[in-house]
Amino acid sequence: MEALLCTKLGDPTLPLTDQSSPITFTTSHPIPPLTSSTSVRVRVVATSLNYANYLQVLGKYQEKPPLPFVPGSDYSGVVDAVGDSVNLFKVGDRVCSFASLGTFAGFIVADQKDLFLVPDGCDLVAAGAMPVAFGTSHVALVHRAHLKAGQVLLVLGAAGGVGVSAIQIGKVCGAVVIAVARGTEKLEFLKSLGVDHIVDSGKESVIDSVKSFLKTRKLRGVDVLYDPVGGKLTKESMKVLNWGAQILVIGFASGEVPVIPANIALVKNWTVHGLYWGSHKIHQPHVLNDSLNELLQWLSKGLISVNISHSYPLSKANLAFAAMKDRKVLGKVMLVTDASPKSKL
Repeated sequence: MEALLCTKLGDPTLPLTDQSSPITFTTSHPIPPLTSSTSVRVRVVATSLNYANYLQVLGKYQEKPPLPFVPGSDYSGVVDAVGDSVNLFKVGDRVCSFASLGTFAGFIVADQKDLFLVPDGCDLVAAGAMPVAFGTSHVALVHRAHLKAGQVLLVLGAAGGVGVSAIQIGKVCGAVVIAVARGTEKLEFLKSLGVDHIVDSGKESVIDSVKSFLKTRKLRGVDVLYDPVGGKLTKESMKVLNWGAQILVIGFASGEVPVIPANIALVKNWTVHGLYWGSHKIHQPHVLNDSLNELLQWLSKGLISVNISHSYPLSKANLAFAAMKDRKVLGKVMLVTDASPKSKL
């Protein structure tokens, strides 16, 4: 089968023909066998490229698997084979899921309890883009912050994969959504999502712009801060937070881990949530299951949608990594296999 193999740590944006490239594309990787009576083999149709995958190949992610490894986390596909005791799925079913590794390949094996049936009417490629980005935002906003209608949600890095998902989930919850991004193309895209207010952080002060909007709407402040960026933006955003606000620490795309002053958090009664989505599979798997099932229902009803900004075959994965590195993404970047319904991309 085809697969993308990480043989050393380094820059995955280098051409795959470059000897310095840490990733290698192969068409002769062994197809994984079923590992138990409840295991299911899935022919991968599409797999999502997340920022964590990029950091992992660079060697800068908190989880460092032994080399060599096949990267990849969330995916969608079609059931290819099932174990003798499988009773939830059959060959031909459309499914999606996530894994710690191994999705940048033609096939993957998972236990039936870890798979999710993709409802009729859902695009299969879109389903493969959903688990990590939308799952992160759903657990953060719905399960942790308990976002309510009428509350003010401030989303940093709003045009990226998790940012776009946070905006859509915020709108489903009935929140007033403020989005921060930079660049004309990204701002135009965010307008199409029905955002209540957009801040171009490259041209204007986040503090002044948000305060002006809040004053116009007669709102007291931001109730929930969704932060996958960190750095200077976090520091600025704290100046517009309401009393009792909640801060969702999602990631540090800026490369700078922010300092959240404990004394100010005390005085203003802020709650700070660290959100490492993947660890819920170990500690609270029911939360992930409930979250992804609800998201799939929202997707099937058209309440949310997945914007696929870029899609590439596995053989051109370096271009996918480059799009993410250069911040050219509006939504999600996908890697597709020979089994993919290319007409839908």
